[in-house]
Amino acid sequence: MPLPATSTPPLLDMPRGAYYTKDPPGVPLGKTTRRNLMQEIRFDDIEGMRAKVSDQFGPWGPDVEVTQDMINKFAELTGDHQWIHVDVERAKKESPFKTTIAHGFLTLSLLPVLRSGSDYKIVGYGNATNYGADKLRFVSPVPAGSKVHAHSRLVAVDAKPKGTQVTQEIAVHVAGSDRPALLYTMLVLYHPPMK
Repeated sequence: MPLPATSTPPLLDMPRGAYYTKDPPGVPLGKTTRRNLMQEIRFDDIEGMRAKVSDQFGPWGPDVEVTQDMINKFAELTGDHQWIHVDVERAKKESPFKTTIAHGFLTLSLLPVLRSGSDYKIVGYGNATNYGADKLRFVSPVPAGSKVHAHSRLVAVDAKPKGTQVTQEIAVHVAGSDRPALLYTMLVLYHPPMK
């Protein structure tokens, strides 16, 4: 017996630049729990992007475990071997946290893998560069063995001579904690394609 195909709403009812994503591979048509509406916004559509600025944070991204092995490798890479990060036995006895904790910059470096979902996608740019930060705070520790996740919100969109600057606030939390471990206001510059 053939499976019924899903119907998509008329394109006239969809927001400008929006499209429906396909059902995941291996899932029969019409059997997804919901279809995502993903709006495409050009990097140079300043007003279209500003419409996504919000006081509310978006959904959580995936949980990522911060293991002692990750912490040790980060210490090797950066040369930061402070005992509070790498000496498990001493941390049990002398640390106020009673365990080793991740380097703040290790937590920051996990942002690409912690990226949360969104209902829009920036398109049409040539490349995007990390332009820096307006604010970075390490608010609470990330104990070894804990899981962290992040969510974000769009704060500002500004036209610049070299492209469009997007300001995003990101909060990383230890899973289950209301208090953030890291707060970061990130600036990204979206450049036009090279001609």
